[in-house]
Amino acid sequence: MGYYALIYDLVDDYMARRGAFREEHLRLARESHARGELLMGGAFSEPPDRALLIFRAADHSVPEAFVRHDPYVINGLVKSWHIRPWTVVIGNQ
Repeated sequence: MGYYALIYDLVDDYMARRGAFREEHLRLARESHARGELLMGGAFSEPPDRALLIFRAADHSVPEAFVRHDPYVINGLVKSWHIRPWTVVIGNQ
């Protein structure tokens, strides 16, 4: 199992537009968390221009599946996204 960072670049009006899709996005995140895939996630603040989600999975297909189903991505709140393998040095289980 490895760690993967999913990084979203958010649209300028993300905060104003997210309300319509927030519950579905959080449902998707909670389900992934319950399966042990999504460890933590959230948006950066001041400004809220990016979000970071950390996954633990066998490969990048898990965060990619999250992206394909995320209403924030589907409805244009995410300008771009990328997944990076993350080598944890401190705090690794």
